[in-house]
Amino acid sequence: MEPNLATYLGLSGILFTIGAVGVIYKRNAIGMFMCIELMLNAVNLTFVAFARYYGDVTGQLFVFMVMAVAACEAAIGLGIFISFFRNKISVDVDDASILKN
Repeated sequence: MEPNLATYLGLSGILFTIGAVGVIYKRNAIGMFMCIELMLNAVNLTFVAFARYYGDVTGQLFVFMVMAVAACEAAIGLGIFISFFRNKISVDVDDASILKN
């Protein structure tokens, strides 16, 4: 028995919900960053599921673009986290008010 489109969309919805709840409730910047990545992967799963369902590769091309954006986000975000940790010795988002100045 092969999973159908609804199975993939349900899994994607669950993953996206877990990521959204994590972004809302996490206080650690790295944890929030991981939840955002989880949300991006849920969207990628949706793109691939629809591409397979309709027999078109356009969804898979969007996945490559989302992966490229996620890689850039990871590089820049981790650089900001390292700089913030060196200055404040914490990655708590409540301490991020130091970045305003």
